[in-house]
Amino acid sequence: MWLRRDLRLSDLPALSTARGTDDSSVLLCFVVDPRLEKSSGERRLAFLFDSLREVDAKLDGKLLVVRGRPDEEIPRLAKVVDAEAVHISADFTPFGRRRDEAVAEALGEIPLEATGSPYLVSPGRITKDDGEPYKVFSPYFRRWHQHGWRKPADSSIPGSAVLDPSQVTKSARITIPEAPTTLSFPAGEDAALARWAEFVDDDLAHYDTGRNDPAADVTSRMSAYLKYGNIHPRTLAADLAKGDGPQAYLRELAFRDFYADVLFHWPHSLWHNWNRQFDDIELDTDDDAYERFEAWKAGRTGFPLVDAGMRQLAETGWMHNRVRMVTASFLVKDLHLPWWWGAEWFLDQLVDGDMASNNHGWQWAAGTGTDAAPYFRVFNPEAQAKKFDPKGEYVRRWVGDVDADDYPEPIVDHKAEREEALRRFGAI
Repeated sequence: MWLRRDLRLSDLPALSTARGTDDSSVLLCFVVDPRLEKSSGERRLAFLFDSLREVDAKLDGKLLVVRGRPDEEIPRLAKVVDAEAVHISADFTPFGRRRDEAVAEALGEIPLEATGSPYLVSPGRITKDDGEPYKVFSPYFRRWHQHGWRKPADSSIPGSAVLDPSQVTKSARITIPEAPTTLSFPAGEDAALARWAEFVDDDLAHYDTGRNDPAADVTSRMSAYLKYGNIHPRTLAADLAKGDGPQAYLRELAFRDFYADVLFHWPHSLWHNWNRQFDDIELDTDDDAYERFEAWKAGRTGFPLVDAGMRQLAETGWMHNRVRMVTASFLVKDLHLPWWWGAEWFLDQLVDGDMASNNHGWQWAAGTGTDAAPYFRVFNPEAQAKKFDPKGEYVRRWVGDVDADDYPEPIVDHKAEREEALRRFGAI
């Protein structure tokens, strides 16, 4: 059983398949890929390593962790234990698909068997009547809801069925690396289940109205746990009965599936505009642009809601979703910078940095993604603050006194830059 984005032991169909009906023994392993280590921010690595430590503890130290390329390490381990098969949860990202194809080829006659995925409905399952993928969320959501999903799986496995790696291989095993930084909330399956239970009891019923209030922050905080598979969305969906709050939350899970589906069908959209019509739009990339980018990253734009979000991100590795939209819109529409600059910075800083959701969320803000006609949408950061942080609680928490002498003046005129953004869109 090769773990990847499924760092838990419950509701894990691939583990049940690996165990099988003949009570097979299973070696559970994780490969620390140097390529992903290099491209992941410190917080994502910390969450990963802490999650691995919890899985290892639940297995009484029987999780085998190695470092290297999976297409070399997985075949080697499979031969060492004379594996009948290697089991995985399917990965649908461009990198994950290439990696798994390479592993399957290197395994030769040993099958690489995928069961389940990190999604309620796996990418590629939801299509139009003619078999074409959806390009707009609303019709996708209706078909997604009709399709449905399985109930949580029973993947319990007795400790005696887990192979002790010290008895089968003594080479290449590594100690799980120490977390390179301290996280603002705990990683792991137990923490995910505890946080979800707390959210269901306290905030789910009013999620539809409360989720846009950054000061109250009644969001679930499940994004990082979903990113690393500490919990499966099936486990969440099982608690989502009728009602405005639960159904609003279910819609967010659908958005997560939708963006994964978009990336599956259009791999270029990871770092390029999904809508190539906007490839020729004028962007600022000169020295002044980089200075404005640094001011945005540091939370010193002179727009309090934007600065509060960027400072929350820098300090905690997380940002409220409403504020993510405002800060992203400001970068692409007020500063006229490339959306992928912001996407890269978010991935570097966020604990929950998910490639599909992050990068397509940025394209939604930029107006170059899968929305019907969003390019003219320009968030007014001052109007957003009045609507969603009317008492200024969120801003005071992360910025302090905006009337203080050391708080910067606005680096741009929003009204003028909005008109400039629309002019640039109009030009193409």
